[in-house]
Amino acid sequence: MNKILVPVDGSEYATRALKFAIQLAIENPSIELFILNVQLPIQSGLVHQFISNELIEKYHASEGGIILEPARELAKASGAKVTSTIAVGPIGETVADYVIREKCDHIVMGTRGMGGLVNLVIGSVASKVIHIVDVPVTVVK
Repeated sequence: MNKILVPVDGSEYATRALKFAIQLAIENPSIELFILNVQLPIQSGLVHQFISNELIEKYHASEGGIILEPARELAKASGAKVTSTIAVGPIGETVADYVIREKCDHIVMGTRGMGGLVNLVIGSVASKVIHIVDVPVTVVK
């Protein structure tokens, strides 16, 4: 286990997951943390008629940056090796694609995020990720 992906969305659950992953990295300095924020794409075709792709990209970068900055600072303060990224797409699939692209061998994520609908046992994003990835997933409550 050398590359751990921690998807973050600004929620308390994501912060707990990040703190757990940081502790793993402190205990094993060979671990590299990858912090990922996934922004949902803007679906309305009408928006694209009036707003340029460049402006939409700036919006995603700004929103993702607001979420990533505290997570990145928390991880860096621990001395862990950290890479942070903002991606755009459907959350579960984008997390799975990132795992493959960066060759992550473990995911640590929160049980629930900032979404409006909450699954009773485990968050719907965490549940989807668990079902589509081929690497171990640690879900932090």
